[in-house]
Amino acid sequence: MIETLLNLELTPFILSFKLAAITTLILFCISLPLAWYLSQTHSKSKPFLEAITALPIVLPPSVIGFYILYALSYNSPVGAFFKETLGVDLVFNFTGLVIASCFYSLPFMIQPLQSGFESLSKSMLEASYISGKSKYETVFKVALPNIKPALLTAIIVTFAHTIGEFGVVLMVGGSIPGETKVASVAIYEMVEIMDYSSAHIYSGLMVLLSFFTLLAVYTFNHKQKFSGFIK
Repeated sequence: MIETLLNLELTPFILSFKLAAITTLILFCISLPLAWYLSQTHSKSKPFLEAITALPIVLPPSVIGFYILYALSYNSPVGAFFKETLGVDLVFNFTGLVIASCFYSLPFMIQPLQSGFESLSKSMLEASYISGKSKYETVFKVALPNIKPALLTAIIVTFAHTIGEFGVVLMVGGSIPGETKVASVAIYEMVEIMDYSSAHIYSGLMVLLSFFTLLAVYTFNHKQKFSGFIK
């Protein structure tokens, strides 16, 4: 076990962290305006948009992976356009993994942000508008500073969820060493070849990472609620 630990291949973990970081950044930029819109609108289309954004939570990863794989492949208009016009393949490479992860992790970013925005006092937002602040200033200078627990939860849980994803990344990216072979895929292959010693180490690291990620979120949220109670 010690020898296996010393010879541990870190590339899959590095790829996993890289994928999670890029996905989280992209989703934050996409989800922030959408979450704000969903929290403020009374449109009849709101339930439809909420259902669409929440679909990855209830759909099997194999279903999402299949449709993303088809959409990004050369057989689809999107995949064909990128291949013929830009010379870029969107499947079985890191770019495809990022796109797939953004779809699959979307609700884990957007739902905490939306809940945080909906918890804000309407009078606070109205006071911001009355004082002359624009919607942009209200979001970044008033709303976001007052939903720190929801913001942290969205970012960290999205990051951790992306690291732990297996089905979608395997279908879209396969297992190309140094390109698409992330930690979860590496564990699967170790089990297939009955390399249980390495699988134990990789899995143990993933368990520890997930636990301390959630512990950080809950600890921060608890401190925020406690400090708010004291005030």
